[in-house]
Amino acid sequence: MEIEKSVFENSMPEEDQNGNDSPLNEGEAKRLWGPRHAGARELKEKYTKGKRIQEWICVIVCFLLVVYNGLNLYSYFRIEQWITILICAGCGITLADFLSGVVHWGADTWGRVDMPIFGPAFIRPFREHHIDPTALTRHDLIEANGDNCMATIPFLSYMAYKFASHAPEQIAADYSWDMFVYQLSIFVTLTNQIHKWSHTYFGLPWYAQALQKAHIVLPRKHHRLHHVSPHETYYCITTGWLNYPMEVVGFWRHAETLITKLTGSIPRQDDMKWTAKTE
Repeated sequence: MEIEKSVFENSMPEEDQNGNDSPLNEGEAKRLWGPRHAGARELKEKYTKGKRIQEWICVIVCFLLVVYNGLNLYSYFRIEQWITILICAGCGITLADFLSGVVHWGADTWGRVDMPIFGPAFIRPFREHHIDPTALTRHDLIEANGDNCMATIPFLSYMAYKFASHAPEQIAADYSWDMFVYQLSIFVTLTNQIHKWSHTYFGLPWYAQALQKAHIVLPRKHHRLHHVSPHETYYCITTGWLNYPMEVVGFWRHAETLITKLTGSIPRQDDMKWTAKTE
């Protein structure tokens, strides 16, 4: 592991004297990461038109629901609720970090690309990402965020239904819960964009760099630890706040041991198969 870690760290941008990441030039990035890897090329070709349509629909629907629910929450806002809103934000972003870890761990560790429907649509991007981590930086807004938008649509839809059908008194009584669910949905929706920022070394917006530096969102150096082969740690990718405590208690290792005992499945078996491809 130490040798792999050393090789990996030598392939990433070094820090300058001020502690900032000094970006690799484009030629170095292409040489050190894997867009030409046989497995990465094959996985990229499995991105279909149907998947693209699904992502477009999810992004549009999610955006409309976020706007509609946000306007309704604003209309019920009272100044004395600001502390509650901050608490909801803290709980929402922490839970989003945990959920991002569970989903990331699940898709990294289990399942196969050749599974019907689910494999090509949802497992494939995780396999591609380990072979070619910078592929995510070449995904546009729709491809990068479509699946996260899909995950939040049921919760945002129910909230919209409540605003459209429930009495104002009931909406006011449920305000704190709805604000928590809304902010949780926002953070879940933004998770893969934040993940994309953690792999972006060219032209990253100043506000993204500021949020990373303050560790309000996932920092680049923090996320590097996940990309040390065999990619078995630091799965949380919204803020990364929970990565260290979950590693200390061995959360993922215990979960893998339990699943292997119950099912006989081997963790990361499919991931290793794609990594080993040469032609």
